[in-house]
Amino acid sequence: MTNSQPINSPTAVIDLIEYQPDSIVSRTLISDTAGTASMFAFDKGQSLSEHTAPYDALLHVVDGLAAVRIASETHNITAGQLIHLPANIPHTVFAPQQFKMMLTMIRPG
Repeated sequence: MTNSQPINSPTAVIDLIEYQPDSIVSRTLISDTAGTASMFAFDKGQSLSEHTAPYDALLHVVDGLAAVRIASETHNITAGQLIHLPANIPHTVFAPQQFKMMLTMIRPG
């Protein structure tokens, strides 16, 4: 297992990453053969272009508001909410305002 910076004591999820102007910032928390957990901070107006992933993922918004399109349906996800991103289904993520999210990708065993 590889951690970018081990989290060895209770930590507020929202404090694991900071916003940067005009950017998307990411931080890998855990990465191993079972999957990954990463934090992202999106500045207002930033987006990830449409893509697919070979694994299921859970996108959990911890601050702000994210617009997440899965296939052709858009969902507004607010702090405290999460959504499943199915494997091999096109999706996009857009920041109508600043937001932070944790993304957990699950690799089949």
